[in-house]
Amino acid sequence: MKQKTILKIVVDIEMTVMLLFLMTYELIGEAAHEWLGIECLFFFVIHHILNQKWSRSVFRGMYTSLRIWQTILVIGIMLTMAGSIYSGMILSKHALLFLPIKGGGAFAREIHMVSAYCGFVLISLHLGFHWGMVMGMARQMVSELSTAEKWMLRGSAALVAGYGVYAFIQREIGYYMFLQNQYVFFNFEEPLISFLADYIAIMALFVWVSHYFSKGLRYIIQTRKTK
Repeated sequence: MKQKTILKIVVDIEMTVMLLFLMTYELIGEAAHEWLGIECLFFFVIHHILNQKWSRSVFRGMYTSLRIWQTILVIGIMLTMAGSIYSGMILSKHALLFLPIKGGGAFAREIHMVSAYCGFVLISLHLGFHWGMVMGMARQMVSELSTAEKWMLRGSAALVAGYGVYAFIQREIGYYMFLQNQYVFFNFEEPLISFLADYIAIMALFVWVSHYFSKGLRYIIQTRKTK
């Protein structure tokens, strides 16, 4: 495996882990949340530098339904990241306290909430778009699985995604995404591992949805080519 590919994998894993911990917000403390956000931004920039070939080709070539889906996800993630950066600079009470920015806190808090939760879903969908490639790399590192083992893994993934539906509703993620709730509720007596487990399941849900949706688009494109 090429060194650049390994670096991409490491950066993407770092970003995914940091994203999960960013969603914990007050459970890890405001200061930790802010510094983690800055670190995540750093890795986000590195991610785009490593994938600049894709960025340079945005206005080139033909757009299939699959490419449109991928581009929508990337644009959505860019917008939510911009919203998170803008609102984070205004709301910062620790890491960026030196910035001469005052006022607009109420609006910035709403932007931060929408950007955070929509961004979480969009990044999960983006990860699902590339999940086939992730599994391809995994197959290179482990021996070939039997048919039974493959179905067991698929079944486990479906179960986790199914629990993700429950967690998505229970955690009221949709309400935060569309500002139907103005404040995020955190249970400070809840173990951090329990919170993270629910968000991992929610992420798995959207990875699962995007993976099979993208797989369906690829199948349609391939079918049209063979006609």
